[in-house]
Amino acid sequence: MRNLRARVRLAAGCALMMLAAALAAAQRPAAHVSGYVIDAELDPATHHIAAKATVRFTAPEGLPAASFGLHPALRVTKISDATGAPLNGERGTDGSVRVAPLAAFDGQPQQWSFEYDGAITGREDGPVEGLKLAAIDEPISYLLYAARWFPTTGYMTDRFTMELRLRVPQGMRVFASGATGAAVAVTLASGKPGDEYQFNWTRASFPGTVIAGRYADPVSVGAGNVKVYVTIAHRQAAEALAETATREFDFFTDSFGRLSSSRLNVVELPDDTLPAAWAPELAAILGAHVGDKAGVRLLANTIAHQWWGAAVSPRTLNDGWIMNGLARYGELLYLENENGRNALRTALADVSAGALAYDTIPLANASRFGAFTPEYQSMTLEKGACVFHMLRGVEGDKAFLETLKGALSQYDGKPMSTREFEKVAEAHTDANLTPFFAQWLDGTGAPRFSNKYSVYRLGNGKGFRVIGEIDQDLDLFRMPVELRIETEGKTVTKKIEVVGTNTPFVIDTFGRPRRVRIDPEEWVLKTTPDLEVRVAILKGQQLMAQNDLPAALAQYQKALEANPLSSLASYRIGELLFAQHNYQASVNAYRDALRGDGEPKWSEVWSHIQIGKIFDLTGQRDRAVNEYRLAVQTNDNTQGALNEARLRLQKPFKLAENE
Repeated sequence: MRNLRARVRLAAGCALMMLAAALAAAQRPAAHVSGYVIDAELDPATHHIAAKATVRFTAPEGLPAASFGLHPALRVTKISDATGAPLNGERGTDGSVRVAPLAAFDGQPQQWSFEYDGAITGREDGPVEGLKLAAIDEPISYLLYAARWFPTTGYMTDRFTMELRLRVPQGMRVFASGATGAAVAVTLASGKPGDEYQFNWTRASFPGTVIAGRYADPVSVGAGNVKVYVTIAHRQAAEALAETATREFDFFTDSFGRLSSSRLNVVELPDDTLPAAWAPELAAILGAHVGDKAGVRLLANTIAHQWWGAAVSPRTLNDGWIMNGLARYGELLYLENENGRNALRTALADVSAGALAYDTIPLANASRFGAFTPEYQSMTLEKGACVFHMLRGVEGDKAFLETLKGALSQYDGKPMSTREFEKVAEAHTDANLTPFFAQWLDGTGAPRFSNKYSVYRLGNGKGFRVIGEIDQDLDLFRMPVELRIETEGKTVTKKIEVVGTNTPFVIDTFGRPRRVRIDPEEWVLKTTPDLEVRVAILKGQQLMAQNDLPAALAQYQKALEANPLSSLASYRIGELLFAQHNYQASVNAYRDALRGDGEPKWSEVWSHIQIGKIFDLTGQRDRAVNEYRLAVQTNDNTQGALNEARLRLQKPFKLAENE
């Protein structure tokens, strides 16, 4: 699989929530915005926006100035207070606008107005280096909340209302939170005909994302509360996407509870921005994922944010694991519902690798990591999801879902802290959850289990007794762990309260024991040799995405040291060497992948395709065709592999001009 696909998979479903965490980490604002009234006009022909934003906020007494984030490409032309008196503002080195009041803040609500304009193409410096978060263009313009296209504070922690009036060229559809009616024809500042849309989101949340584009007519199924908008290029996939989105929305409604609004617009994004974005009543994904299997999970994660993000939000950055983790685990719950328990277990293997990749400080202190670090992403999304999976194992399915519904019921429209969630969970189960949360939120690492046991025959045909000990390496660990004894007859399963590094157990069976397994259903996040390989490969992929190839290669080699037969590690090395045009070494690595353990299965088909490409590049067409044929014979179409192989049978591979 190509490196671009690998990077997209790594980012899928989590990029926007990671963005929220990063921006909140940068600076906890002293001023807190509660609402906006925004009047704006977009001109995609010139990439221009002109806007006036009236901001309602409070600032603590004695604060010398209030700071607001604003996209670096935007120029502030006027700032005034509620009386219309002008205020002075200056740009900070971080791109913020710092404004001093005419009279000292007294802790009472304030209302200031900002007038500003500028051109945003997406090619200029944005608020976050390396990410394109806004672009005013044809056929699609998008202004993500994270782009700070209006004056912001407290990203993803300060909830706000928004009344928005937006004018665009005639024929563009506009999507935001709280649509109030059909477009009204207007004349734009350029003198050209346009349409004006109005939105009013009156329930404090995060309604700051706007998408405007030339989309085909909406597609919906069932009750019609979920509508899908795609460009003409993806119109054939719209109905399937609408069916998927509706099933996901209904599943999360059953699992988590009803939202205040049951409307949802699913909108296509251009392929040059984040994999997904969300706001109240809005879920957006890349056009590249509209019709593929990866898009199903990506969309599930994005829709889950309607509950965990829009309805309930983190009180502080340290509480971000609740929303990120539940969005990721919601995605996995939907996967399990559609494809069964084995699909969940397979997905958990990758999530567990992410959970342990950067587990160096407690999850409850995640804000100590810097902006946009892989550490924060891995901790809050992946480890957060693992915490919820383990909580489900401790509570049981019924109590777990009651916990989630209870959290939504109590905190709908509000922020939630870690301790507040713990109280909700404790109210819905008879189990003592204090050790659980202490282990997984206030601790680091995961246990490495082993067991030793002896089997004794009981007299008078009473069967057998297994006397043994569960060993693990975390001194403070305490958690119920399932033990399964497979016998010649009936399998015996028992939960053992594992406390400390050595926990004895005694279990009687009727049949002769043949095997003792710890945590056979994978309810506990634990360290294993296989997981160590996955962790190293994941780190390598993240380093590849950051273009740190030497460090990425070191991680892949570390994975091979742990498992010399790892097909995935060899494949990733081949991918890296291919990117460096080191074709001989790349072929060797892909051959090693074919001779390896065959995990994952797709490594076979894509290794053949990549070898074929190298033969094409080195003028050996006959050998290339043979590799493409071998790829077709695998009958594995993961990420469109068969389509790629058949294409290359017809057309030799060539590097793009920028490769």
